[in-house]
Amino acid sequence: MVYFAIAAPVSATEMQSIDGFRIDRTEVSVGAFAEFAQDTGFVSAAERAGGGEVYAFGWQQKSGWTWSHPFGTPADAAEPAVHLTYAEAEQYCRWRGARLPTDLEWMQAAYTEYRTDPPAPFEYGRTYPYPTGDRPIGANCLDECGSSGHLGYADRLMRGLGPVRVGSTQPGVNGLYDMGANVWEWVDGGSATQRITRGGSWWYGAERMHRNDQATKPPETAVVYIGFRCASDD
Repeated sequence: MVYFAIAAPVSATEMQSIDGFRIDRTEVSVGAFAEFAQDTGFVSAAERAGGGEVYAFGWQQKSGWTWSHPFGTPADAAEPAVHLTYAEAEQYCRWRGARLPTDLEWMQAAYTEYRTDPPAPFEYGRTYPYPTGDRPIGANCLDECGSSGHLGYADRLMRGLGPVRVGSTQPGVNGLYDMGANVWEWVDGGSATQRITRGGSWWYGAERMHRNDQATKPPETAVVYIGFRCASDD
């Protein structure tokens, strides 16, 4: 089955070298995840349950909201893949010959500039408060980040305007996209019952993008706000 035809502005498998490892320049897109699903016959927990969840008046299951239909209708191939559990994100990365980034790796990539000759205003070796630099401008967050090219899902939400296409916002530290906001990202960290997510999302303001912020979720969580990217040894 072919799900989609629209390509992401930046390839979801294009990686950036950091300091002994590489990390995806973008969040994994729906189109990229579709290749894995088609190759392996993957069926997500959210699909088997009839749909993933969204927060409205408490957590609510939404019929038909899955990685391929994140808001109940077919996805743009370039939007971030969501409604996937921690283990399902791991499974995709392994299929690609990669893995989830560790929490430390994700933090290094998001906040400390490792490019020896980065474009202005970034400076080699400097650690920033946001993945976008000194300010949150250029990310896709609830407020404080400026405007983004949203995909038209605001009418299905109690809060926020929803995601933008991966690789379509302003590149940040290390030339990476959406390490701040768009969707939370699973990382390899936490415990068996609470896994770390990083970066905030379109549901929250810029404070959840800050380097001092951390969130955890049960690993079986499959919701509209959490996606991921992969990493590998350099």
